[in-house]
Amino acid sequence: METRQQGFLDSEPLREADEELVSEVNLNNSILTEEEREEIQQELAKLEEEISTLKQVLSSKEKQHSELKQKLGITPLSELKNNFSRGWHDMQTSTAYKKTSETLSTAGQKTTAAFSNLGNAITRKFGDMRNSPSFKSFEEKVESTVYSIKTKVGGAGTGGSFEEVLSSAANASSQETPTNNLTDSSERPC
Repeated sequence: METRQQGFLDSEPLREADEELVSEVNLNNSILTEEEREEIQQELAKLEEEISTLKQVLSSKEKQHSELKQKLGITPLSELKNNFSRGWHDMQTSTAYKKTSETLSTAGQKTTAAFSNLGNAITRKFGDMRNSPSFKSFEEKVESTVYSIKTKVGGAGTGGSFEEVLSSAANASSQETPTNNLTDSSERPC
């Protein structure tokens, strides 16, 4: 025969007979004598009285506490401010805050250095590009185009800036008159 210990979860489900037994038990009526019951009630009454007394003492102490704070000029707002300042100081002195601050500072320095290096590299590349033969060729083509526009618009001896050349070209094109719309005076009806 195998003996097996039954735990709470291993037990069999309740049957109808078990349910009837449970419903007959009155949990409020434990097996106490009348003497024990009176003793417990007296102890309960005594505890309730002590609790009431302690509440009155606490109320009195809280009133005294607020009066002393008022005399010192401590307001709830100043207390809140002091608590916030103290909390902020505690947070700043914490190890986690210091480590995070150091990490962010290092990251900021590295980011600044990276942007500086990037700016220097871009400046160097633009300088190299400007000195390259292809850019010089492009620059010469632009200069020759500007010169040819100047000579066509203003004549060979005309100088001036690029903006002057463009504005004179715009003026010249607006002053042109169409030649094919002119009619001879003899052809006009009177």
